Amino acid sequence: MAGTVGIGRRGLLALGAVMAVAACAPPSREAASGKDREKGRDKDSGQGGAKDKVRTDPAPLERRFTLLGPLSDVHWLGISLGEDSRTSAPGPIDVRVVGVAQLEAGTGAAIVAAPQRDFRPVQPDRVPEKLAAFLPKGAAWVRSEAFNQEVTGGRYTGEFYVDAGADRVYFDTVDPSVAASTGP
Repeated sequence: MAGTVGIGRRGLLALGAVMAVAACAPPSREAASGKDREKGRDKDSGQGGAKDKVRTDPAPLERRFTLLGPLSDVHWLGISLGEDSRTSAPGPIDVRVVGVAQLEAGTGAAIVAAPQRDFRPVQPDRVPEKLAAFLPKGAAWVRSEAFNQEVTGGRYTGEFYVDAGADRVYFDTVDPSVAASTGP
């Protein structure tokens, strides 16, 4: 009996601490991508699939940015924020949706023409390298806080830059939700 000692209280506490720390670590890339596919995230939200893959499907954007109208020549990324942090707790992950798209002819001028929006010249910053090649050279970007608020409806953060002459839009948002008027 002298040689056998139980795990004891300290041992249980140490085991519990190790398990708690392990639970906060992000899952392996293989496990995470499998879970995302099971939940259907790679279909619409920008998550899942190949990491930082430039997407060209306009439908997810059109459902979220209804004020922009139909989009074409779309190039965008869904970037999971905070995914690689070892100190992050398990839970929902914010997704940065950023990209550039062609608006229907005349839409850029119509958006910028509304005087209450007070558009001002400004260049987009924090453009991901994978998207830089898709931004038109010499674009005359303008941005409006009022227009940003109109598009987001205050449901998420987002910036929208319009090049009225070329009917182009550059967007940089976090967790853009589907507009209430478009359904699920």
